[in-house]
Amino acid sequence: MADLQVFKEIAERVLAIPTQKGTSDGYLIDRAYRILRHCGGIARLGEVQRFQIDHDCLYIAAMFRDAGFAYYANQEDKVSRMVLADLTDEDIRDFSTQVVQEKLTELLTPERLELICGIIIESGKRNTTLIEAMILSDARNLDDMGVTGIFDEMRRYVMHGRGAAEALAGWNRKIEYDYWSARLRDGFRFESVRSIAEQRLLTARKFMGQLDIENGAADLEEILLKQKPRSIVDLPEPNAKLRRHLLKS
Repeated sequence: MADLQVFKEIAERVLAIPTQKGTSDGYLIDRAYRILRHCGGIARLGEVQRFQIDHDCLYIAAMFRDAGFAYYANQEDKVSRMVLADLTDEDIRDFSTQVVQEKLTELLTPERLELICGIIIESGKRNTTLIEAMILSDARNLDDMGVTGIFDEMRRYVMHGRGAAEALAGWNRKIEYDYWSARLRDGFRFESVRSIAEQRLLTARKFMGQLDIENGAADLEEILLKQKPRSIVDLPEPNAKLRRHLLKS
């Protein structure tokens, strides 16, 4: 099999999405390498080492997992790019295996090509018994749980022209519907990874809590409430909320 660096270079070309400014959007490349590091770490965990793992095939699958998304995002035809809105994760995995077969056939044996495609497909199935697919699935779910997950969410909000208030509303809806608890419960095969995900989620909650404070200027209002203005009437109009609080006290 060719050196892994060769596969990395191919993956970087496949995952680079051109922008309207003529530059490349490296988001998918950045995430692929992050998930690759997660896979490497998970594969070394004590509860995982007892399995026989094809590390090379796992790493190649991790790098090309989102190749199907990049393929459609790369299309110059606007109609083709619109397909992205309707793609399911199963669709993306299927298209990713097609990219793998197109780009890597000459570099891999049929057996390894089949295993890599199998890892990509099986990584989206809860009942998979393929260890490499289980590792890839946990790696991707872990990436969603902490500050990196928030970064991805914020990126999507910004790209759609939305601000902090809408990001907070989306976060609060997930809390309300117990989304994160369900992800923790059902999204991980390995307890060590679930434990890390729990810690990351605590950090994410703190981050979003601080965002909520800053977005509502709650820290500023707290200081203002400690002040003793000479007259309530003298308070400027922007402090109407503070005026109401003082009148009630």
